[in-house]
Amino acid sequence: MNEAVNESIRDLEKLAVNILGEYGITPQDIQIIQSGSIKTVWKIGTPDRVLCLKRLRQAYEQVLFSTNAQIYIKNSGGNVPEIILNKENQPVLKYGSQLFAVYEWLEGRDLNFKENADLELALKGLAAFHKVSKGYQHPENAKESSKLGKWPEQYNSMKNRLLDWKEIATASRWDAFHDLYLKYVDSMVEIADLALEQIDKSMYNELSVPDSDLKVLCHQDFGKGNAIYTSNGVIVLDLDSVTHDFSARDLRKIISKLAVEDDLLNENKMNDILTWYTMERPLNEEEKKILYIDLLFPHKFHGLVKNQYLNNKPIKLLDVEEVVQFEKAKLALLMNLIK
Repeated sequence: MNEAVNESIRDLEKLAVNILGEYGITPQDIQIIQSGSIKTVWKIGTPDRVLCLKRLRQAYEQVLFSTNAQIYIKNSGGNVPEIILNKENQPVLKYGSQLFAVYEWLEGRDLNFKENADLELALKGLAAFHKVSKGYQHPENAKESSKLGKWPEQYNSMKNRLLDWKEIATASRWDAFHDLYLKYVDSMVEIADLALEQIDKSMYNELSVPDSDLKVLCHQDFGKGNAIYTSNGVIVLDLDSVTHDFSARDLRKIISKLAVEDDLLNENKMNDILTWYTMERPLNEEEKKILYIDLLFPHKFHGLVKNQYLNNKPIKLLDVEEVVQFEKAKLALLMNLIK
């Protein structure tokens, strides 16, 4: 779907009125919360409630997967916003070439993941989200999103990208960024190989069967703004990218983000995170081992340099140095935990 451009406030307000008409809703107040691209968010005031209208950027089959997942989680007692069905009793509205969904608008405060009290709330909320998501079966006309069983393939793909970018850097090593990349890429590939070796030795493949009891819906972007605290507990927002996988995917992203911000993978903080999570949803030893292996892979290094090589976004050399330091510093701790 092409990105939207040059839409005026008046155009977006008129569009919202037209879309809401397909739900039998007459808005009293319209606020544009996010715009400038296809993904657009409106806050809608009605006589009896506040709603969220979203224009979605994913393909129809993908949107069906995520919206029906949200309905399943809500009906299972999960803390997510209710999805409002349109006049056709559907969660997704096709309007021309665009897709829309309407949700209840929930107010709450953002959780500060750097504060232990809020981080504990967030981890318990994530665990509850994972727990109630088990058993989701997508409709036949939806396209399943699943990363289950695909980690080795993804690791190899990212490793091969690092090697391809090495060739580009070699041809342009007069450039300071390319020269710095060449200084570190081989050590990052070694870490990638180590992660691949460890995942091959683990029970990852045996646990990745389609009907795995460990399969949950991962949020993939669980953090500030997507987890709010309310009188009803932690509400999980923005499920557009949910995917079937092990809970380790979400946990790895939280742990590594906090670790990079602190310049260190702190074993005590990681233990706190796992303790808070397992208060709501236990993890067996193999699940923890898979998490440690995923933390071992140089995701942060790959994600940073990808901005330069794939997205043409210049990167500060200091950022590269800091990420490399982080990737190397975590090795001894994680290998000890894995073994």
